[in-house]
Amino acid sequence: MRCEIIQGGCEQFLKTASYERFDLTFLDPPFNQGKEYNIHNDEMAASEYWDWMKRVCKLIYERTSDGGSIYFMQREKNAQFVLETLLSTGWVFQNLIIWKKKTSAVPCEARFGKHYQIIAFATKGKTPRVFNKLRIDPPLLVTDKYERPNGMFVTDVWDDIRELTSGYFAGDEPLRLDNGERLHKQQSPVQLLTRIILSSSNVSDMVFDPFAGTGTTLVVAKQLQRNSLGIEIDPTNVSFIENRLYNERLSDNMLQNRSDYFFTENLDKIWPLSASDKIDKKSEEKYRLKIKKYEIKNTQTQLALLEKQKEYFIDKETENA
Repeated sequence: MRCEIIQGGCEQFLKTASYERFDLTFLDPPFNQGKEYNIHNDEMAASEYWDWMKRVCKLIYERTSDGGSIYFMQREKNAQFVLETLLSTGWVFQNLIIWKKKTSAVPCEARFGKHYQIIAFATKGKTPRVFNKLRIDPPLLVTDKYERPNGMFVTDVWDDIRELTSGYFAGDEPLRLDNGERLHKQQSPVQLLTRIILSSSNVSDMVFDPFAGTGTTLVVAKQLQRNSLGIEIDPTNVSFIENRLYNERLSDNMLQNRSDYFFTENLDKIWPLSASDKIDKKSEEKYRLKIKKYEIKNTQTQLALLEKQKEYFIDKETENA
């Protein structure tokens, strides 16, 4: 399985590496809002910035398989420019995903507070090559009368994934420098990339991230048994990504979120388990509660995962003895 990070600029790479072919791209570029980067001017003229985005989107389009997908993330105020950029470079619009933040809204004086980012989902051609309809089991709202025995399909409003804030709720997932500061101010959470990659790729597909940042796309693709390639211009980021890929962190272990998709019919096919997979006690309890509560067809598969977990805890206790 390929999992590669390359240092350099994505536009130059895409111009020269004509042999590359992608099935899914996650495009999360700098937002051109004056953030501090070691190797990038985040205060480009608007016309210059969007011309750059069009060149990048066109190059990705040319190297994408028929029906392949792109997810383009940006600020809510730039939705018009994102859609225009995708349309002008050949992509076919599918959804405008609203990623609703869980922290407080950004206050505004003469308009409503800002509380979401957009992710434009588009494909090369009218019909997606792959689209796995995921089912989730979100907590009941006060307006819900009954529990859903089979969960619900994921919609275009994602309000169940927490962004990586700078405070308490960020946990230890954000990568940090020796002085405690965050390596990257806009690091995407593992849960976000899990949903995108599960939805629009299959095992062994090629996932591409032209602005790899902290490498979350590659970390998730690797665990989901997809091939992946990331381009990152900052050598410091590249060093952190390489370390993150080959020294697994507990916060990057995606199996703690697998129970979120418990009701997805083809989950075992699009998220196959390996002999080395391990989940933590909290995730184990989630599985047991769901198995007890619902009659699920793939119960044996879920129980087999829990049996692996017992071996994991035995190994951990041995290490700590």
